[in-house]
Amino acid sequence: VQLQASGGGLVQAGGSLRLSCAPSGGTFSRTFMGWFRQAPGKEREFVAAISWSGSRSNYGDSVKGRFAIYRDNAKNTVYLQMNSLNPEDTAVYYCVIPYQGDYESGFWGQGTQVTVSS
Repeated sequence: VQLQASGGGLVQAGGSLRLSCAPSGGTFSRTFMGWFRQAPGKEREFVAAISWSGSRSNYGDSVKGRFAIYRDNAKNTVYLQMNSLNPEDTAVYYCVIPYQGDYESGFWGQGTQVTVSS
């Protein structure tokens, strides 16, 4: 099973993108899902996470009010809606399944590049 993130691309500042994450060759287990990002020369940063039911979510401070995480378990997909993008959002975005509640030691998918031009 591989996690496949998609939906990245080049967008102008102020624009929007929606990322998707789905497993290839399998299905999600009943677990939280998270998004992280990493920009060149910077540490990996937590973006958002969502519970299995979708009733609980939390966000990194830098994206609160602009990004929204949600999931469609019937489609086996987790989404990250990104609005009001700015150049500081430029990064490779990864979806992650935590291992025993820990994302760093979890299952990381292939990232998708998001580039925001000024």
